Amino acid sequence: MSALLEAATPGSGPDFRTEFIRNPAGLRHFPALVLNADYRPLSYYPLSLWAWQDAVKAAFLDRVTIVSEYEEVVRSPTTTIRIPSVVVLRDYVAPQKRVAFTRFNLFLRDEFACQYCGSRGDLTFDHVVPRARGGITSWENVVAACGRCNLRKGSKSLRQVGFTLRRAPRRPGAAELMNTGRKFPPGHLHESWMDFLYWDAELEA
Repeated sequence: MSALLEAATPGSGPDFRTEFIRNPAGLRHFPALVLNADYRPLSYYPLSLWAWQDAVKAAFLDRVTIVSEYEEVVRSPTTTIRIPSVVVLRDYVAPQKRVAFTRFNLFLRDEFACQYCGSRGDLTFDHVVPRARGGITSWENVVAACGRCNLRKGSKSLRQVGFTLRRAPRRPGAAELMNTGRKFPPGHLHESWMDFLYWDAELEA
């Protein structure tokens, strides 16, 4: 255990807002679902998951309460601990109110779909009013677009190419993006997480 925790100092550990596992390789690495003090996930997309090492460190530093555990254990010469599968922060982390204008957040706002044809995959972004025509790079003028539509539109206006927007671009709120993320559950959901996740799925009768 000491070897696992030797790097854990009062100022160390994962960032409670952003340092989540985006692509955990299945459950063999035993990620822990991280809940805020109100028992809600800190993030849905990406789902707020820590590597098991970070969850163990946080528990050792008394930053989290362990709610559920895997069957697997880690050992030191003097201690055995079951790997946490769900942890809850002891201190509430207030959600960020301002949403950063990033490529990822833009795609999430537009639900990873081209705002001209609705296709998914091969996404880039497009200025609705082209920069050559005075358009600016902002939430209100940039949308997700597939490569084909982006190439076809070029520096033309929507009217010139006969495009219509699926919905008008706007600045999203943090809660809105959080709810949008609920539409994209990952394929690696451990059964111990399910009581704390609320996906947009039809409930069984």
